[in-house]
Amino acid sequence: SPSPCAFQALEAEARAALGRGDPQEVLSSASKLRVTREAMGTLREGQWLNDEVINFYLQLVAERSRKAGYPSVHAFSTFFYPKLVSGGHAAVRRWTKDMDIFQKDIILVPIHLGVHWALVVIDVRKKAIRYYDSLGQRGMKICQALLQYLQEESRSRRGLELASAQWSLHSMGAQEIPQQRNQSDCGVFLCQYAESICRERAITFS
Repeated sequence: SPSPCAFQALEAEARAALGRGDPQEVLSSASKLRVTREAMGTLREGQWLNDEVINFYLQLVAERSRKAGYPSVHAFSTFFYPKLVSGGHAAVRRWTKDMDIFQKDIILVPIHLGVHWALVVIDVRKKAIRYYDSLGQRGMKICQALLQYLQEESRSRRGLELASAQWSLHSMGAQEIPQQRNQSDCGVFLCQYAESICRERAITFS
């Protein structure tokens, strides 16, 4: 854990990021993504995290996975699932033109449900698709849509039929994972589910 001095420095940096300034000022950038002061403001208590912050955070998790000792991770952006739903596999085929997602251990798919965020985790090693929702909502239809995507991706990229009967789909129940106690923390819970899973740690945060 950080030393008291390091923790104070982090707190000061956070206060500065959430303070006044040009809303379009870029406060951080990585892998072609950036976070502006305006987006950082969604981290204030009672606010809803926006796409910019969630995509940035998941990209940091995916980048960390390149280090030894971590499972390999690919994080789709928040725009992936709506595109898949509206246009099918053909609409998102180019999203993986330079990679084979079946070579990854874990695939993260953030899901935006209008005014609520959830997360799907595809564990390629275990052939499992899991839906994580901090309000305990069910997401089996989303899991099924992503299994169909994997089937079409396998045919398209590898010329192989995916043995779908070997895959398990599960919508995590409210008793299985931490649940939010307000109407604003869903995005933070999404990020923390991803953080724990991609470090292969128990999901025990509150």
